[in-house]
Amino acid sequence: MSRYTDLKHQAVTRFQRHLGNPVLRRIPLQTVLETTGRKSGLPRQTPVGGRRIGDSFWLVSEFGEKSQYVRNIQADPTVRVRIRGRWHTGTAHLLPDDDPLARLRTLPRLNSTAVWALGTDLLTVRVDLTS
Repeated sequence: MSRYTDLKHQAVTRFQRHLGNPVLRRIPLQTVLETTGRKSGLPRQTPVGGRRIGDSFWLVSEFGEKSQYVRNIQADPTVRVRIRGRWHTGTAHLLPDDDPLARLRTLPRLNSTAVWALGTDLLTVRVDLTS
């Protein structure tokens, strides 16, 4: 990773962790991904953008395997997703062979633009919903 992308990752992560995420996850209709902390075992909630298509929820991680929620998924793929105020359980799958830029074009525009602009290592994630 270049020095620029490393600094970009640090700045965006710091903003999200301390300002953006605490505010956004409290908004009732904000989509939230809940993973289990790989070290703590505690629920970790991250506001995300994406779209439900059938029985799957699709999103693109802006920092790929450096994202904490992606690392949590690698340790335990059982997740919950709050969509339009309702929680759904599911199993997350990391899809490194999927084209994340093409995927972003199928997801909500505002979030996709932010992920494209701020991201440094895009990774598609599919959650197969079971409830």
